[in-house]
Amino acid sequence: MRIDIVTIFPNFFDVLDLSLLGKAKDAGKITVNIHDLRDYATDSHKTVDDTPYGGGPGMVMKPDVWGLALDAIFAEVDLSKTVLVIPSPAGEVFKQSIAAELAEVENIIFACGRYEGIDQRVFDWAATKATTRALSLGDYVLNGGEVAVVAMVEAIARLRPGFMGNSESVAQDSHQDALLDYPAYTKPASWRGFDVPEVLLSGNHAAIDKWRREQQIELTQKIRPDLLADS
Repeated sequence: MRIDIVTIFPNFFDVLDLSLLGKAKDAGKITVNIHDLRDYATDSHKTVDDTPYGGGPGMVMKPDVWGLALDAIFAEVDLSKTVLVIPSPAGEVFKQSIAAELAEVENIIFACGRYEGIDQRVFDWAATKATTRALSLGDYVLNGGEVAVVAMVEAIARLRPGFMGNSESVAQDSHQDALLDYPAYTKPASWRGFDVPEVLLSGNHAAIDKWRREQQIELTQKIRPDLLADS
C-alpha cells in the first residue's frame, strides 16, 4: 500500500516512524510519502490560502496550489486504484468498516486542510479523476487534518495483511462486529482489592468465550447503544 500525505506541517508525521507503523514502513509493507504543500506555491511567500469569497472569518486554502500538488501525485499512481481522502468535520464519520474498505485500496492520498478548509473546487475536480471521500473523526472540530490523518492511517494500516504480529488481535478489536471489546486482565490475579473474574482463571475456554461475549454486549448496551441499533 502506498500512502501520500499533503500538509503544511510535514514534520507532524514523524510520529508514523514509531511503533508498529514504523516497523511496517521499514519492512516495506506500506510506503508513506509526505509532501509539503508550500512546495507547490508559486509566489515568493509560499502562500497557500486567501480570503473567502462571500466574506466571513478565516482563510481558505487555494485551489491552484492544491491542484499542482495533486497533479504531481496523480501522475505517479494508477487513479483507478486510488482514493483521495480529505479530512473534514463535514464529511461522513470514519468507522471501522470504512477503515476495512480503505485497507483494500492500493493508493491512498490524504489532503490535510487548515484554516476554514480547502476550496470546494479541489474536491469537485479531484472527484472527476479518482474516488474522493471527505471523512470526519467525529462530531467536533480540529485545527487541521493532520491529527485525523494519523488516526486514519493507523486504523487502516493495522488491517493490512502482516501488519499485526497476531492477526487474531484484529479479529477481536472493538467495532469489528458492531460491539465494543471485552475487558482485558493480566497478572497479578488480585491487585489493590480488585480481582480478576474467576471465569478467566478457570481454564474453561467455552465459559470464557461466553463470558467475553456477554461482556461485549453489556458494555455496548451501556456505553454505545447506537451500535446495537445500527447493527
